[in-house]
Amino acid sequence: MELVTSAEEENSQAGRQEPRIRSRRRLAGVSSPDLAAARLTLPGVMDAEGRVDESRLRMHIFKNGGVSPSERGLAWRFLFGMYSCGSTALERPLLQEQLAVRYQVMKTKWQNFLPSAVQIRLNGTDAELVAAVGYFNQRQALVQQRVDDLNDEVRDRVTFLELQAQILFERVSFDQEELQEAIRIINKDVPRTNRGLSYYQGEGLGNLLVLRDILITYAAFHPEVSYAQGMNDLCSRFLEVMDCEVDSFWSFSCYMEKFAKDFREDGLHRKIELEAALLKELDPQLHVHLVTDSMESFTFCHRWLLLGFQREFEYSDALRLFEILSCDHLELITQQVDRARYQERVAQKYCTDECDPELQAVNTDFTFELFICAAILLDHRDTLLQCQDEVQLIQFTTSLQGTLDLNSTLKKAEQHFFNYCKRCSWDCMNCRCRAHKSKEEDFLYQLRSLFVLR
Repeated sequence: MELVTSAEEENSQAGRQEPRIRSRRRLAGVSSPDLAAARLTLPGVMDAEGRVDESRLRMHIFKNGGVSPSERGLAWRFLFGMYSCGSTALERPLLQEQLAVRYQVMKTKWQNFLPSAVQIRLNGTDAELVAAVGYFNQRQALVQQRVDDLNDEVRDRVTFLELQAQILFERVSFDQEELQEAIRIINKDVPRTNRGLSYYQGEGLGNLLVLRDILITYAAFHPEVSYAQGMNDLCSRFLEVMDCEVDSFWSFSCYMEKFAKDFREDGLHRKIELEAALLKELDPQLHVHLVTDSMESFTFCHRWLLLGFQREFEYSDALRLFEILSCDHLELITQQVDRARYQERVAQKYCTDECDPELQAVNTDFTFELFICAAILLDHRDTLLQCQDEVQLIQFTTSLQGTLDLNSTLKKAEQHFFNYCKRCSWDCMNCRCRAHKSKEEDFLYQLRSLFVLR
C-alpha cells in the first residue's frame, strides 16, 4: 500500500461511468508536494513562471464544459483557491508545506481535545467499515514512519512551521458539546458516502476515515458552520479528485467560504425563493402550480441546489457540472467589478422616477445553477403539472436520478439565461425611452451603453 497514488491512473477512469466493484484502491496521500510545481497545459492559462490567469481559467472551464480528467486535480487547486492564481511554480511548494503543517496542527488540536473521538466507534455490524478502520490505521502507521525518517534540515523547517501554526491557532477554543454533536452526525454520514465509487473500493475503504478527519477538522475550526448533512458528499468530491487529505481540506474550506450559507436554514430558503422567482419569470403557469400549499413551495429542489445535482447526472457528468457551476464565469471577476459599478451609476442618471424599478436590470441573484434547475423543471413541465402533492413531487425527483443528459441541460439552461437577459434588457430600455422626450436618441444611447461591458 502506498500513500501517494498516481493521478493519471485514477484520471484515466474519470471520463467513464464509475463501476460498482473494483478489486483494489490505494489510499489518499497526506500532501502532494510534487504537484505544487506542476503545470497546466490549458491554452493561455498559465504563464512561464507558473502564474494562472484567473479569467481565462474560468472561461475555459465554462466554454469547454469542464477540464479534462488529467488536469482536473491541479485545476481545482486554483479554481477553488487553495493556490493563489498569482503564485509562481517556485512559491507553491513552500505554500504546500505550510498548509500541510497547519492542517496537521489543527487536526492534532481537536484530537487532543477529544481523544475519544480520534477513532470512529464501530458496532460490528458493518464489515466494510471495520475493514476501513484497518486500512486507515495502516496508512497512519506509514505516515508516522515517514515523519520519523525526515532528515534534520526538513525536520527543523517543519518544526518552525509547526511553531508558527501553534501560535496562529493558540486562541482557538472548542465547545465540547457542539463538537461532539458534529462528530456524532459525521460518524453517521461518512459511512453513507457513496461506496459504489471506485475510490472507496478495496483498500480505498480507508478513504472514508480520511474524509471523516477532514470533516471533523473543518467543523472544529468553523463552529459558525460546523457540520450539516450533505457536506460529506461535497467533500468527497474534493477528496476523490485531489486524492490528498491536506489539499482536499483547504480546497473544501475555500469552497465553503462562499457556499456555507447554503447549509444554513436562511440561506437554503433564500435559494429556493430565488428559484421560485426565476420560474415565475420563465413559466408563470408552472410556477403557480408548484407554489400551492400542497407542494411546499419548491422544497423538492433542495437537494439539487445544495449538492449541485450530484445524483441527477451520471457521475463523471456531475463532476463536470460541479466545475462549471463553481467557475462563476458569468459573474464578474475582481478586475471588472469597479468598471461595472461605474456603468451602473452612469445608467442611473438616465432613469427617472417614472421607470419601474423592477425593470431597471436583470436580477443578478439568479445564478447559473438556478437556470440549470429551471431547465430541468421546464423539460419535465407536463409531468410536473400532473403532480398534485409533495409525495408525487418526491417520486418525480427520485425518478430523475442518474437519467439526465448534461450537454442537453446545459444548452437549455444557457438559452433560458440568454432569453431572460434579452427580455429584461429590452423591457428596461423601453421603460427608459418612455421616460424621456427624445425617445430615439435615448434608445440608441441605452442600447450602446448596455453592451459596453462584455
